[in-house]
Amino acid sequence: PDVTLVRTEQLSIGVDEVRDLVRRAAMAPTLGRYQVIVVEDADRVTERGADALLKSIEEPAARTVWLLCAPTPDDVVVTIRSRCRRVELATPGAAAVAELLVRRDGVPADLAAFAARVAQGHIGRARMLARNEAARARRAELLQLPGRLTSLSACLSAAAGLVEAAAAEASGTTGELDAREKAELSEALGFGTKGARPRNAQAALRDLEEQQKARAKRLQRDALDRVLTELTTYYRDVLLIQTGVAAELINADLRAEIETMARRDPPEATLRRIDAILACREALEGNVAPLLAMESLLVSVATGR
Repeated sequence: PDVTLVRTEQLSIGVDEVRDLVRRAAMAPTLGRYQVIVVEDADRVTERGADALLKSIEEPAARTVWLLCAPTPDDVVVTIRSRCRRVELATPGAAAVAELLVRRDGVPADLAAFAARVAQGHIGRARMLARNEAARARRAELLQLPGRLTSLSACLSAAAGLVEAAAAEASGTTGELDAREKAELSEALGFGTKGARPRNAQAALRDLEEQQKARAKRLQRDALDRVLTELTTYYRDVLLIQTGVAAELINADLRAEIETMARRDPPEATLRRIDAILACREALEGNVAPLLAMESLLVSVATGR
């Protein structure tokens, strides 16, 4: 009861959610000496949310500890970052992740080693790949994409397919949850029963629908981000072959295809493709339409310009 984990399913953590946390932070712990509030997505706190959080971070309650987690310090609003003590956590190596998958999840050693290598230290991603054959199949199909981008129509078709697949993945994840949330709210508001319903009942349902849309949008964006990560590992391997660097390939099972791709273009073209992937990620973070961002990316990947 003395540990609060904040893990948003929305695009951002807004001021109302932050104010609830601030109120909780002011309370005394229930059982232990301290209460701990872990904000897993501190990089998603909005500017207004950061303003509401500022005082509680600057002068926390005597028995409250805040842990704000983000990919990098620069991802956190500067006014919050400047009032925090920085603690860097090392990314676990492939051997450590593989050992965990074998010991904790009972994954066969060979499959664990593969999942750990391609996940690049992301334990959750490695676990999903190790336990989900469909996820491995989707990844294998995605890594065949660079060789299929032979024309403009192929690029546009592939972009549409990626966006549709991401949307379907998001819908499959949230479909049952959305229906259950709507049913529970409708019941609480008295829909389907006799008598007067509370004022603003329709507004409450609209608010729920907006929240559900935001959650689906984030999940779609997360799915596309995984696509970009996999393409980055592919072209990273291509660049290693082109430059002769003695390092292990992430996609060692695709060495033949990667060597063929490496002979086709100079290293400069590969670097431009990696830059295009990074630019696509920034475009998606800036709310550029997913289809437009992916079309631009795949055209750049196909031409190497």
